[in-house]
Amino acid sequence: MAAQHAGDGGGGRKFQRVSDELRTRITDGTYPLSSFLPSERDLAEEFEVSRDTVQRALRELASENWIASRQGSGWRVAKTQRIHSPTPRATRSSRGVTLGPLISEAFERPEVTLDVFTLTSESLDAHIRLQVERIHGGFIHPERIALRMLLPSEGLRLPYPRVKDDPADERPRARLAAISRRHTDSLRGLMKDLSTEELVRSVDVQICHVPLVPAFKLYLLNGTEVLHGMYDVIERRMELDSGEVITALDVLGLGATLTHHVTDADPNAPGSVFVAGMQSWFDSVWDKLAE
Repeated sequence: MAAQHAGDGGGGRKFQRVSDELRTRITDGTYPLSSFLPSERDLAEEFEVSRDTVQRALRELASENWIASRQGSGWRVAKTQRIHSPTPRATRSSRGVTLGPLISEAFERPEVTLDVFTLTSESLDAHIRLQVERIHGGFIHPERIALRMLLPSEGLRLPYPRVKDDPADERPRARLAAISRRHTDSLRGLMKDLSTEELVRSVDVQICHVPLVPAFKLYLLNGTEVLHGMYDVIERRMELDSGEVITALDVLGLGATLTHHVTDADPNAPGSVFVAGMQSWFDSVWDKLAE
């Protein structure tokens, strides 16, 4: 990847690539709670961007309360993705269940099915990219991958994100739509490459829109596990592409607490009932409302 320091082109989106990757590292435990991030200089060298770009990415993470800083002490992780699970496995981090290993385990099966309902495809794109790297490296060998994702209709007027004192201002929603399209295109490209290079025998990616405002995030893994989390509405500072900083009402998908449910041998067990209910809900929305 060629360095482009002068102004960091690409529509000013290089900082978004940096912030996306740092969020992923925080949520998968690479940077655990209370640990320090690498220095701004080291991050700039790793991502081949300018210090200004790194600083903008760090400001965004700080505005979302992921990280905090004290004068002269660097940036420390202040929040991580929380997942409550009754069935932790040995393959997961000793620091607690995290989303990355759960998706990694799902991709270690010969047949992978993943049904997702979410506000954007941002966090899913990051985790799928890691699995594609494992496939390219020969570490896992799924034979079939089927992904269905439901996103809110692009014409739907969402209540968030929005400018706190001016709900009619469309810039935050336009920013959200651009983020979603970018990661959706990335997901399609990743899956297409697996098929084109014949690394996976069957790849089926379907991304549809529904006229629903997501109040929660939902992952259905291989029909046997569910990750479910409500979106909390927060007030935060948001930097637009123009560089203007606004006070916005927003939700943070990566910050949502997720609960983990697993199908049990007993179909009447709470986990079994919850997984079956969520799968039934997803299928009904997919069949009757998806555009």
